[in-house]
Amino acid sequence: MAATTTLKLPEQLKTRIAPLAEAAGKSPHAWMIEALEERVEQSEAYTAFVAEALEAEQEMLRTGEAYAMEDVHQYLLDKLDGKPVKRPKPIKI
Repeated sequence: MAATTTLKLPEQLKTRIAPLAEAAGKSPHAWMIEALEERVEQSEAYTAFVAEALEAEQEMLRTGEAYAMEDVHQYLLDKLDGKPVKRPKPIKI
């Protein structure tokens, strides 16, 4: 079910949206809905990313184990090059 809301756009922004919507073959309303959906998805993904990073930090502090940045970078570079790789060994912090 759609909820009705009102947005008061600065005239300059409204003017910028119109040609973008037209080029996309959409109404300004449809274009703005799509833009809002994309921004919400980005914000949700960022929030989840930060939460996961904080959780990983807590796990690292709890266990005292981490990975040397250089080892991880080399592992990823080798993996991208298709080389046989062994996972880096954790280090104590």
